[in-house]
Amino acid sequence: MNRPPHTPTPRRGQRGAALLMAMIIVSLVATLAVGMVWQQWQAVQVEAAERSQAQARWILNGALDWARLILREDARSGKVDHLGEPWAVPLAPARLSSFLAADRNNNSEVDAGLDAFLSGSIRDAQARYNLRNLVQQGQIQAAELQSLQRLCEILGLAPAVAGQIAEGLRRAQPGNQAEAGNSTSQRVPLPPNDVGQLTWLGLDAATVERLAPHVALLPERTPVNLNTAGREVLAAVLPKGDLGSAQRLIASRQRQHFESLEKAQSLLGEDAGTLDAQRLDVRTRYFEVVGLMQLEQLSVAQMTLLERRDRELRVLGVRRLPVDGDTLAAGPGQIARSLQQ
Repeated sequence: MNRPPHTPTPRRGQRGAALLMAMIIVSLVATLAVGMVWQQWQAVQVEAAERSQAQARWILNGALDWARLILREDARSGKVDHLGEPWAVPLAPARLSSFLAADRNNNSEVDAGLDAFLSGSIRDAQARYNLRNLVQQGQIQAAELQSLQRLCEILGLAPAVAGQIAEGLRRAQPGNQAEAGNSTSQRVPLPPNDVGQLTWLGLDAATVERLAPHVALLPERTPVNLNTAGREVLAAVLPKGDLGSAQRLIASRQRQHFESLEKAQSLLGEDAGTLDAQRLDVRTRYFEVVGLMQLEQLSVAQMTLLERRDRELRVLGVRRLPVDGDTLAAGPGQIARSLQQ
């Protein structure tokens, strides 16, 4: 009886296929595991960043309360605001744990290695020329326009820039928007809320950057504070102002701040013109509080505009400030200036 030839079983090939399949499965499992670990790590990082942001904001809110307390006490002590008062002294970067260590009840909870620093400053917003003064009841004020023109000339800008700003602010007022109608050539600009938005009126970025340290956009008409304004602003708003007269005022107030407009008037003399109480003052209602919080690798900065009436302070607006390496090294004052630009 003849038997069919024996066919060998391909066990070696099956073993190879099984090994390849196992390697593929292991690779898939490893890939999925790595993806899950990455997503988990990313979620942890996002949560940590959000937690740090929230902590920094809460600390900055506490710093704002500190600034409000200083301004409230300043209002109690006198009605003249000048650069020799406590509010004008900036808070240098200080380790947060040093504040906690001052509380004996919290000594056991202080983390000596906490890498958190707080700094800040309070600035007189009325030390700059308020562009809101240019337009009153829908009309451009000639005296205010002349002041802004002088300021532009002092800063090396064309006087026409002042007219462009004044006309843009006039047209941006709600009562004047009907003038444009549907004409595409008379488009109504959006009303700017801060100096950085002056580009909405057609100004180029370089012009806005040049003007920013010397002008402001406050909610209402305000006078310039003689005790805090810079030389350029003083020269622009004085009746017959020039840089020499402004420098004399600054030199005098460094020795003794002005208690009233009459003191400044006596220094300048009658030939310099009469100081207008509607345009110049020795008191301030609007302040800017700049706070910078550095928490580990996170840096958060914000500026708050405060209005003070008697001893009541009201928050008018809060803005987050951009923070980079240069402004971080320079401190809160530079951060505030970079925002204005």
